[in-house]
Amino acid sequence: MAIQPNATAPKSVVIVGGGFSGALFGMKLHRARPDWRIVIVEPKKRIGRGIAYGACDPEHLLNVPVSRMEIGLVPGFAEWLAPRQKRIADALVESGSDLSAAYVPRQMFGDYIEERVGEALSAKARVGLTSVRGEAVRLLDGARGVLLTDGREIHADIVVLAMGNLPPRPPGGPDRWLYDTGYFIPDPWARDAFDGVEPDESILLVGAGLTTVDIVLRLARGGHRGKLLAVSRRGLKPRQHQAGGAWAEFLHDKIPAPPLTLMKLIRDEIAKAEAQGVPWQRVFDAARPAVASVWNLWSERERRQFLRHLRVRWDIRRHRVAPRIGGALAALQAKGQLEIVAGRIAGYREDGDNAEVAIHLRGGGTRMFKAGHVVNCTGPGGDFDRIAIPLIADLRERRLAMADPLGVGLETNDCAVRDASGMPSSWLFALGPLTRPTWWEITAVPEINLQVDRLVAQLTSAAPARSLTPADFLGMGEGI
Repeated sequence: MAIQPNATAPKSVVIVGGGFSGALFGMKLHRARPDWRIVIVEPKKRIGRGIAYGACDPEHLLNVPVSRMEIGLVPGFAEWLAPRQKRIADALVESGSDLSAAYVPRQMFGDYIEERVGEALSAKARVGLTSVRGEAVRLLDGARGVLLTDGREIHADIVVLAMGNLPPRPPGGPDRWLYDTGYFIPDPWARDAFDGVEPDESILLVGAGLTTVDIVLRLARGGHRGKLLAVSRRGLKPRQHQAGGAWAEFLHDKIPAPPLTLMKLIRDEIAKAEAQGVPWQRVFDAARPAVASVWNLWSERERRQFLRHLRVRWDIRRHRVAPRIGGALAALQAKGQLEIVAGRIAGYREDGDNAEVAIHLRGGGTRMFKAGHVVNCTGPGGDFDRIAIPLIADLRERRLAMADPLGVGLETNDCAVRDASGMPSSWLFALGPLTRPTWWEITAVPEINLQVDRLVAQLTSAAPARSLTPADFLGMGEGI
């Protein structure tokens, strides 16, 4: 257990990261303790958006309906959307005019959060919620707080890491020289990622998950006409949401269950649901609240088995896309512009303005493909034992934090960061994707909101507050 901070006296808190997690935590902590000095450190100009709600275009929709994006702010998201229905006309048609069931543009949720945090920020206040534009590169020597790249020091009693999803690492495989050339786009969310990409050139996308979906839609909207080939080990793309039906939670009394047993249980429930005319999507929705408990009780061997053999099949069904997005992808595939294949990269060769790619297909044989650019769509990075982001490297070198053995995040007790000896900190905390080793699914809004609420209660309660437990996720409620 982490040591409970003394919450009776005013404190100073620095939040490293001003995306969704950091902004939401800052707002809720400020609401609970307006007398505390709370500083959000963020290098980007806009607070509250992060990559998910900032580096997106109008065609990028939320992966869940409006009802699942309510996070306890005033006004609520649906209330904020109500006078803006002209901007979401297509979403309302798709949902039968049911605003709570609509899949609206991600930009709009970013607008909503940015507006809320903008109202809460006080640039000149000596106490309260403020923001500093900069990048934290290390903790202060001999004191709590952070050092910024420009030399500024921000002292604080409590440091909260809310850095969100980290940039993707280059894919593995042969011929890694390509990653240092102009053919390669290492981070598709970088502002200049697609500068110089010609509209008729063929593009190879490494990966076939949600990042690939976003990039394909961005390219198509921008008028790209060239071939888009996505390659992944299994060649599976995210599935689509389907409305209707309901299914009761069914895993709580079967925990712990090893990965293969768990997937068999889910398959059996899907068969029962489909026999009753209920979409398989409802079964995955019903399983969602149990995910934290299942992951928490698995051994390292079981977690490794899941990540290696079952993760992709789970992710494409659990993290689904809006029906309109699924339709757009299907249309691009039907006309032959988009193709998704199962295989692995066998090698690259320079061929004038193109990179010729050899792909070993899963079913056998090799396919050659000439690409003007190769885009890294493998998803967020998370191997903290190797990542060289300055602040993470500093924490690692000082033994104030340690990576989990599976390379998915930092070891924590609830939100308290564990040092190299395994001891949870009384002043250094983490939120969101950084805490995946403890909770696994901690990237979606409902889970992060639950985590934020619990950490705020821990830090501000005069009496010791209960830590977040897997049982809290069971009580989160079912739903996508």
